[in-house]
Amino acid sequence: MSELTPSQQRLREQFEGLIGAAAPLLDLVLGVGDRISRIVEPEDHEYYPVRSGSDAARLNEHLARSKAEGELAD
Repeated sequence: MSELTPSQQRLREQFEGLIGAAAPLLDLVLGVGDRISRIVEPEDHEYYPVRSGSDAARLNEHLARSKAEGELAD
């Protein structure tokens, strides 16, 4: 990456300063939004937790066995 010119360096420092100054306000907005969403809808019915690779493999094995047993019962 090439070196920044002095004007680019000043502009970069100004933007970083603005972001740093705005961070607490943005954190507050996110916190308030999180609280409001939990009050309005305490349980998210569309939330599915991410499964680890081993959990997914075991689930796939279980589903395959269930399907095979179902086919044998028919």
